[in-house]
Amino acid sequence: MMALRFEVLGRFNRARAARLTLPHFTCETPLFMPVGTQGTIKGLTTPQLEEIGCQIILGNTYHLALRPTSELIDELGGLHKFMNWPRALLTDSGGFQMVSLLHLADITEEGVTFQSPVDGKPMLLTPEESIQIQNRIGADIIMALDDVVKTTITGPRIEEAMYRTLRWIDRCIAAHKRPTEQNLFGIVQGGLDPVLRDICVQGLVERNLPGYAIGGLAGGEDKDSFWRVVAQCTASLPESKPRYVMGVGYPLDIVVCSALGADMYDCVYPTRTARFGTALVPEGVLKLKHQSMAEDTRPIDSTCECMVCKKYTRAYLHCLVTKDAMGSQLLSYHNLYYMMQLSRNLHSSIIQGKFPEFVCDFLRKMFPRGDVPEWVCNAMEVAGIDISSCCTPFNSKVNLHTLSK
Repeated sequence: MMALRFEVLGRFNRARAARLTLPHFTCETPLFMPVGTQGTIKGLTTPQLEEIGCQIILGNTYHLALRPTSELIDELGGLHKFMNWPRALLTDSGGFQMVSLLHLADITEEGVTFQSPVDGKPMLLTPEESIQIQNRIGADIIMALDDVVKTTITGPRIEEAMYRTLRWIDRCIAAHKRPTEQNLFGIVQGGLDPVLRDICVQGLVERNLPGYAIGGLAGGEDKDSFWRVVAQCTASLPESKPRYVMGVGYPLDIVVCSALGADMYDCVYPTRTARFGTALVPEGVLKLKHQSMAEDTRPIDSTCECMVCKKYTRAYLHCLVTKDAMGSQLLSYHNLYYMMQLSRNLHSSIIQGKFPEFVCDFLRKMFPRGDVPEWVCNAMEVAGIDISSCCTPFNSKVNLHTLSK
């Protein structure tokens, strides 16, 4: 039973543009999902999120379960109704938050044990309970509880976590009571070890889930390891199911992962960086706090169609940024607009058969001197995208035959 439809509308080598039909919204991929921890994207209203073209919002199960509680959300008709969001929602399992926020969390076969931040009592989050909570919250896509390990860790712990993630997926599937309304995605673990990643992919694919996430990345590993894991996983995951790379939000990473065949991304980066006074622009970033902005009457980005770029100057934003809540609201609006526009451009360029042109144009703006990082050049070579026109040549050291799948 699945509550989604995934139709690939266009391809360029490994890259795909698809229509993802979810219970609450029909989405176009590749897509970026902003993170709304407490059922809100900091500083933006739901009508504003619709206006900028946001398709799916991510909610953090851990934070919602603490406050306002999943029971209350359920009682009030589910998270969509509670936060007045008519489009799609995805909830994470809560495991990552516990491990990253509560240094007191401990993972056993039963689940994640942690001290309650409310009263300090020991608590246990099991795969079953994570799914029950997510069933009450009611998001279109729910995530399996996985055993989270930082990619920078090596040794037997990585293997243990991968096998436990596979055992837990069966407990999640068994506990999932709303398979016709909510899609349970499994998460590929295995650190930076290709053998473990492959075992995990095969195990999850055998369970025939509605979609698959690539987990355990974006946690400090080097970029060369990062893209290789993505390339390996996307090559083995089914063509007919969505692929979600968790925690990825840098525009460059999204372009690279999309070239390698990924479809969905989430990250706090665009809104968090906005709160520090940084705007996303085609050239990279613009630091509005910088003194050089004080008398600059230009918009953040003259090529951007968003409300902020149409109405406000850099000088005005410089004045507000970090001093006034309005500064981070306006920058969050612009940054999310930028991410939604990036998603739309990826989708349409793949459909129109102009994906390599889009990638080259993107790289040319970001690296006008042609100093495209070597990892990007290597990844694009594997993705079958010729970026020689925007790249000063390197001696490519990529071991291609292992990734040409």
